[in-house]
Amino acid sequence: MLNATTAEHTERKALRINPAKTCQPIGALYAALGIHKCLPHSHGSQGCCAYHRSQLTRHFKEPVMATTSSFTEGASVFGGLSNMTQALTNIFGIYQPDVVAVHTTCLSEVIGDDIPMMFKKFREDGKLPEGAQLIHANTPSFKGSHVTGFANMTAAMARYLSERSGEVRDQLNLIPGYLDPADMREVKRLATEIGARFVMFPDTSDVLDTPQVGRFEMYPKGGATVAQIRSAGDSFATLGLGFWASEAAAKELESKCEVPYEMGELPIGLGATDAFVDAIRRLAAKSVPANIERERGQLIDLMSDMSQYLHRKRVAVFGDPDHVIPLVRFLVELDMRPAYVVTGTPGKAFEENVRQLLGPAGADAKVKAYEDLFSLHQWMKAEPVDLLIGNTYGKYIARAEGNLPFVRFGFPILDRVAHRYFPTVGYRGAMRLIAAMTDALLDQKDRECPEEFFELVQ
Repeated sequence: MLNATTAEHTERKALRINPAKTCQPIGALYAALGIHKCLPHSHGSQGCCAYHRSQLTRHFKEPVMATTSSFTEGASVFGGLSNMTQALTNIFGIYQPDVVAVHTTCLSEVIGDDIPMMFKKFREDGKLPEGAQLIHANTPSFKGSHVTGFANMTAAMARYLSERSGEVRDQLNLIPGYLDPADMREVKRLATEIGARFVMFPDTSDVLDTPQVGRFEMYPKGGATVAQIRSAGDSFATLGLGFWASEAAAKELESKCEVPYEMGELPIGLGATDAFVDAIRRLAAKSVPANIERERGQLIDLMSDMSQYLHRKRVAVFGDPDHVIPLVRFLVELDMRPAYVVTGTPGKAFEENVRQLLGPAGADAKVKAYEDLFSLHQWMKAEPVDLLIGNTYGKYIARAEGNLPFVRFGFPILDRVAHRYFPTVGYRGAMRLIAAMTDALLDQKDRECPEEFFELVQ
């Protein structure tokens, strides 16, 4: 499919080919699902909402609930107030959520719909049920990426729901970043093992990784409750994971509720997980239990055992900035060589952070924010790599390059299953990543080695 891609690279400013991102509303919709009994609402056309639900459903292999204002030509000209009012009336009357989380689309952003004004009128008309909540985030698709949308909706949770009573609680706020349900569950497990008391939002565990119980549940048991998010305003501190996805909410809590915050990377790999565990230990004034130290020792043992297969392998990496930065750190820890590092999300800080991680040994690496997969493929054609790591869309590049070893990582993963059940964060997740990379490289060796070297033991 991509065999015609040329190796000659030219700079492009007005065109993106195979962008390494998708639009803001997808991230906002996913974040909203991390609130218990929340129904995400897309203020725009039916087609937008259908695409966002479809993409998330294909990634998680679970039905994703969301509603839409169903814009037609009339709403596009005269505004979406009538559509919003009718939609909210139907939603609360039929589905009875605790929260409706509204995100905008390109269309409603371009015509300039005032969502807070619509909320105010809906309340003044007496149509909002007692105890129900409305929140919103502006998420124009022509700006940022799905990571930006996630950040905006998470910040909206703090802005609309969190409150300060004046009494500081012995609890820590955890803002986990754009992670799969299994990763959010692992973040909670590590914090719980250390003994920290915390409230985490958003939280999609037990929402998009639910068991089959033989009946439909509109609102699974998971997700952070409104009461928990409200109490975040009384926490003694906030720990945000992932600067792009979580810092906006952490800043909102500090500004609105005077809760101090600190930021860290997603706990992917050895060093980033060490930093996360240390931050939880320090903030909660606890000690690290022996079983977590044991997990860390197992990871180091596996890193040592597999070093002969991973040593100095050239790697191309693409994905969300909060995922890619700690992953690059992990590759360097494994003494691998990240040659090309790409994200589709804007932000010069991405390039600075990755360059710092690569150090002098990575001076020749190509590192670009707001770049696309077409450029990445051209670089790989000019100077090949040993391994490609990224979301499902990398499969086309891997196939065009002679079935290059490819590890699926990040969002979206549409052609494989179970990523919502098995974490890639923490020490256990790092072991899973090592196994995936080693398997991919050894599978290629099995495919290509001469008959006399095709052995049971490498």
